[in-house]
Amino acid sequence: MATTTKAAAPAKKNSGFTGVKDAWIILVVCAIAGYSVWYFVMGNPDNFVGGDRSGHPANLLGTVYKGGFVVGLILTLLFTVICLGFERFLAIKNASGKMNLAKFTIQVKDAIKNQKFDEARSLCNKMQGSVANVVLASINMYQTVEKDDTLKKAAKIAKIQQAHEEAIQLEMPTLQMNMPMVATIVSLGTLTALFGTVLGMIGSFQALSAGGGADSMALSAGISEALVNTASGILTSWVATVVYNFFSNKIDKLTYALDEIGFTIAATYDSNHNEA
Repeated sequence: MATTTKAAAPAKKNSGFTGVKDAWIILVVCAIAGYSVWYFVMGNPDNFVGGDRSGHPANLLGTVYKGGFVVGLILTLLFTVICLGFERFLAIKNASGKMNLAKFTIQVKDAIKNQKFDEARSLCNKMQGSVANVVLASINMYQTVEKDDTLKKAAKIAKIQQAHEEAIQLEMPTLQMNMPMVATIVSLGTLTALFGTVLGMIGSFQALSAGGGADSMALSAGISEALVNTASGILTSWVATVVYNFFSNKIDKLTYALDEIGFTIAATYDSNHNEA
């Protein structure tokens, strides 16, 4: 009597830290921190000649404060990308599992090729994380369709591949969560810096015009204060670029490992079964 194909068992859910879904909370906290640092730390009267914020800066912190409210915005972006960097590090580390990825990939592929599925399951339980979840889902479907004599070989392989792809789709949101925000900050850092620089330059030339003379010292000071925004914005974009590329590379490695194992599972079924 023909048996009906059962749905593959769902992939195991990740335990541990899987990321912060409401990233706007991080943004709000970082905005409070950024403007607090700008106003209370950089704007401390001790950082200005005579203790007057409207006067000349006495050190670098005072000079940065003179960059205006845009400095607080840039600090918000910088703190946000740093926090998201830690958040992504913890989430992707949890998703990557407890074993070395390259070692796990080699061992589980070898177990699957030899149809040692109990060994492969044991490796997945030891590994944990997103890769292990996807492999378990694929193995479950492999063994399910293997017992089904109502499907042709090509349809069974297609079901194994479908289960593999569906499991990947369930895991990818955990891996890619908040990466778009980091990518946005890469551009926003520079653009915000240019915005602050332009505002600073406008203010400098207005001050010179009101004075009625070409005061080179005032002009130099104004340009220096305006360029603070450029420097801090470039730093923010630099950090965001490093964070984004670092974790994108991590995600790509996980994705390549999943594709490699998925191909192995489908190829193993194809080579070990001769039905039409």
